Amino acid sequence: MDSANQTLQPRALIVMGVSGCGKSSVAQQLADTLGWALHEGDAYHSATSVGKMREGIALTDEDRADWLDRLVQLLAAAGHAAPGQGVVLTCSALKRKYREQLRSGPDEAKRAGPVVFVFLDLDYPTALQRVRERASHFFSPELVANQFATLERPDGEPGVLSVDATLPLADIVQCVTTWLAAAPVSHPSHP
Repeated sequence: MDSANQTLQPRALIVMGVSGCGKSSVAQQLADTLGWALHEGDAYHSATSVGKMREGIALTDEDRADWLDRLVQLLAAAGHAAPGQGVVLTCSALKRKYREQLRSGPDEAKRAGPVVFVFLDLDYPTALQRVRERASHFFSPELVANQFATLERPDGEPGVLSVDATLPLADIVQCVTTWLAAAPVSHPSHP
């Protein structure tokens, strides 16, 4: 093994994508399958941000800043988990800079393993239909177009698996678990 790199299993798996792609369902099933802790990213939004989204007002980078900081802290804590234990987190992670922030964290957390992403890829008409059918969620269907306008696809980024979000749940979970088992992520060593 190259002394500059070590191969590590992920300490955190972020299920990402636009609203309506199935993040919560996929993340729940992955957490159950892997035996990892599950955290819903939406639970870490401020009350002000939730109110804005409920009213159909898109969040800005400034609105998301504290939320992303809270998620980074949560992911850093995953670095203290027992070997083989990790975290599954739902987070839209629409922009590359958000994903880079989520990958960041203290060196000791990075030594425990990288943060990887599963991108649930979905087209606009299907996302809109799914969001309209979710009566119990605070996210307004009016914001789906904004999510697509904001989305910077993670194509080509390291540590990202793209999966068709219209596949059956069991197939998505099988794709992800196979990927996790077959492709440990090469991650820079730290002194």
